[in-house]
Amino acid sequence: MSLITLRDAQLAFGEHALLDGAALAVQDGERLGFIGRNGTGKSTVLKVIAGLTPLDDGEVQRRSGLRIAYVEQEPVIAPSATVSESLMERARTLAHAAACSAEELHGADRERWQLLSRLAEFLQRFGLDGNQSPHQLSGGERKRAALALAFASGPDLLLLDEPTNHLDIEGIATLEAFTQRVPAAIIVTHDRAFLDAIATRIIELDRGVIRSYPGNFAAYESRRDEEKVAEDLQRRRFEKFWAQEEIWIRKGVEARRTRNEGRVRRLERLRQERLERRDRVGSIKLALDAGERSGRLVAELTDVRQSFGGRTLISGFSTRIMRGDRVGLIGANGAGKSTLLRIILGQLTPEHGSVRLGTNLQIAYFDQMREQLDPEATLAEAISPGSDWITIGTERKHIMTYLGDFLFPPHRAKSPVRMLSGGERNRLFLARLFARPANLLVLDEPTNDLDIDSLELLEQRLQDYSGTLLLVSHDRRFLDNVVTQTIAAEGGGEWRAYVGGYTDWLRQRPQMRTSQPQTESPALAEAAPAPAKRAARPARLGYMEGRELAALPGQIEALEREQAEIGARLSQPDYRNGGVERIRADGERLNALTAELERCYARWEELEARRGAS
Repeated sequence: MSLITLRDAQLAFGEHALLDGAALAVQDGERLGFIGRNGTGKSTVLKVIAGLTPLDDGEVQRRSGLRIAYVEQEPVIAPSATVSESLMERARTLAHAAACSAEELHGADRERWQLLSRLAEFLQRFGLDGNQSPHQLSGGERKRAALALAFASGPDLLLLDEPTNHLDIEGIATLEAFTQRVPAAIIVTHDRAFLDAIATRIIELDRGVIRSYPGNFAAYESRRDEEKVAEDLQRRRFEKFWAQEEIWIRKGVEARRTRNEGRVRRLERLRQERLERRDRVGSIKLALDAGERSGRLVAELTDVRQSFGGRTLISGFSTRIMRGDRVGLIGANGAGKSTLLRIILGQLTPEHGSVRLGTNLQIAYFDQMREQLDPEATLAEAISPGSDWITIGTERKHIMTYLGDFLFPPHRAKSPVRMLSGGERNRLFLARLFARPANLLVLDEPTNDLDIDSLELLEQRLQDYSGTLLLVSHDRRFLDNVVTQTIAAEGGGEWRAYVGGYTDWLRQRPQMRTSQPQTESPALAEAAPAPAKRAARPARLGYMEGRELAALPGQIEALEREQAEIGARLSQPDYRNGGVERIRADGERLNALTAELERCYARWEELEARRGAS
C-alpha cells in the first residue's frame, strides 16, 4: 500500500481552484521534489498531506500508523526556557493539529526522552545549542531547529517547505545528507542543485493538477520543454478552430438552419471551454538598464581587515574588481559576506587597509532583508513615488503596465506592501531595483522565494547584463550559471578569490584541515556522509593506475550510453504505464549513473594531471 494517496482532490481559495481533481500516490523509498509557480498552492498541498488542512472534496488515504514530520516555510518556535523545550512543545502541537489519536500521543510521551536525546544530536549537527533561548534565534536558525526536530522524530514521510531558504551551502549539504536517508519525502523547493541531488521523482502543481515526472530535476527539464511545445500547439489549433466557427455563426441565415443546429451547439461548447480554460501563469518580464559606463576600475581593496564583537571577519584581504566582472561571494552564515559588500561599496570604512572606488558608479542594491520597502506604501508608490510613469532605457511605461510585467494585476497597484507574500515581495523588489539604470548591480540573496521560472529568467538577464555584478547566494546552480569569479570565506577571517563559479571553487579550493578530530554519536555517524580519506600518492603513475586510466574512456562511454537509453525510454508516451517499480528503478539508476559519471570524470582528470606532471 502507498504511504499516502490523494484521489480526485478538490480545494479552492478565492478565484481559482488550487486542486482540481488532483491525484498523487507516494511510495516508500521515494523522494519527491515538489515544484510549481508561486501561488499555485504547493504549501497548501503539504498541509493537506500533513492533515492540517481539509479538502473541499476528494479523498486522502494514509497508511495505518504513518509517522509524518512537517516543516513549514517559516517555522514558529514557541517561547520557552530553551530551544529544546520549545521544540518538544512544537512536536506535541503538530501532533494535535494533525489529529493524532490519544494512543499515538501517549506513545509519543513514552518516547520523550529518546526523542530529546536524538534532538540534541541533530541540533548539534545543524550548528545549534539546545540550551539557548528561542527568542535569540534568527529566521535561519529557526528553520534549522525545526529541521533538527523533523529528522530526530524518525518520520516515515518527511514534508519540507522551502527548506534551503536561509541555509548556507554547508547547511544545505547537511540537509541533503539527512534527506537522502529518510524512508520517503516530499520537498517544496526552487533549489535545482538540491533537487538533482535528492529527488527520485519530480511532481509539478500546474493549474490545479499534479503532474509526475520520473527522475531528478535535469530529467524533468527535458520532458517539461516537450510538453510545453505540445500544449502551445494544441492551444493554437483550438484558437484557430474557435475563430473559424465564430466567423461562420456571424453569417446569419445559414447558421440558423435546422440542419446546422448541431454545429451551433458545438460552438456553444467551444465558447464555454474557452471561458473555463486556465492558461499557464505568465512569466515576469525583466529588463536591465546598465546606464552609463563606469570607469574601468570599479573597486580596489588593499589589505582590508575588519572585526566585529571581538571576532575577525576579514583578515588582510586584497582584490580588484573591474568593469564587467560578475563576482559571487560564498561563505557560511555570519562569515561576513554582507560586511565585505558594504566595504566594497564604500558604505563601511574598514578598521585597517584601504578601499579605492571607481568613477561614475550607479549602484542598485538588493538587500537580503528587503529593508528598502516601506510596508505601508502601495505597490505603485514603492516603484515610482509621485509619478505614474517610469523609463527603462529608451522605453517609457505606465506604472500599471510595469507592475503587470512582474505579474501584479492593476487592481493590486493600490494594495500595501505588507499584504504581499514572500515571493511577491521579492518580485516587487526586483521591479523597484530594475526601474532605475545601474552599472553596478549588488544582489544579496535574490533567489529566496522566487519560483524556478522566475529564477531562470533572472539568470538569463544577468548573463546579458553589461554592467558589473556582485552576487551573494547559496544557490549553487545559480552561481555556476551567472558569475565568472568567486570570492570565498575560507575560515578565520581569510578570504580568497577564484576564477569561475561554485563548482570551479570546489575544484580549486584547498582541502579543509581540522585542528583536532571530532567524534560523533552512532546516529550522526549513520546520518552524515563519512569524510573521504586521502592516502599519500606517488608522484608517478603506477602500472595498475596506468591501466585504470586507459580503461576509463570506455567506462565513461558505456555509462553515457546507458544514460541515453534510459532517457529515451523516459520520453516514450506510454512509459508511465510500466508500473511504479519500473519508474522508481529507472529513476534510481539515473541518479546512480550521474554519480558514477562524475566519479569517473574526476578520476580521469586526476590521473591525466598526474601523468602530465610526471
